[in-house]
Amino acid sequence: MTDALDDREATAPADAARPRLRWWREVSYAAGFYLVYSLIRNATAAESVRVAFDHARSVIRVERLLGLYHEETIQALFLHYRWLVKALNVYYGSLHFVVTIAALVWCFRRRPDRYPLWRNTLAATTALALIGFALFPLMPPRLLDACNSFGACSHYGFVDTLERIGGLWSFDSGTMKSISNQYAAMPSLHFAWSLWCAGTLWPLTRERDWAKPLIAAYPALTLFAIVVTANHFFLDAVGGALVFAAGYVVASAIVARRSNRGVDGADVASAP
Repeated sequence: MTDALDDREATAPADAARPRLRWWREVSYAAGFYLVYSLIRNATAAESVRVAFDHARSVIRVERLLGLYHEETIQALFLHYRWLVKALNVYYGSLHFVVTIAALVWCFRRRPDRYPLWRNTLAATTALALIGFALFPLMPPRLLDACNSFGACSHYGFVDTLERIGGLWSFDSGTMKSISNQYAAMPSLHFAWSLWCAGTLWPLTRERDWAKPLIAAYPALTLFAIVVTANHFFLDAVGGALVFAAGYVVASAIVARRSNRGVDGADVASAP
């Protein structure tokens, strides 16, 4: 009986908030934000290759001091399993968006009372990541062994798995070259968004215990994918975790401030 009452109380705010949410408004906000994000993210690609390469060497020095520099060793353990590496390339290039969008839609439909907090967390996390891309362009491990335009040929042992093994897309295509910034690696937005997805979806486990290991495994699998594909250093993931935590704090402060003004979560959801 108590559990039933708790469930009704928990869903009451959601039911009250649902009519005030407008899917078309949220879609327009998301599309506009992603357009701005893409423009700013790709604008930082104008940074010189030399700067991104020097930053990568700095990250490696820090990781060596901390005992974290094991990315090349981990990648080497799995390179012989081409099917796995190819699957991880597909995972890296697609689930980053698919799972995030699915989590956002699920939260909108099933937990509108929580939606403003987690939508704002995603926006704040992404905005903070953009600052990192602009201030610290970073060459990913997979590009370190290439002969760069400034004549530096390094030998760190990483393999560009997307080029060597392949996936659903390639950075060498004309379209990807024009719309992607390969030096937007610090912080890892893949890892930050995976943590966001886990935080957003975790309430689902209240009704479906089978989902717990899947949700908990998603950030871990994302970390595994970004390391094996040599798209990120471990410190990039640390940066991703930090911007996610900061994004959550910023979003919580926004929601709390509006709540103190007498604006409930549903009203926040209707604000840009």
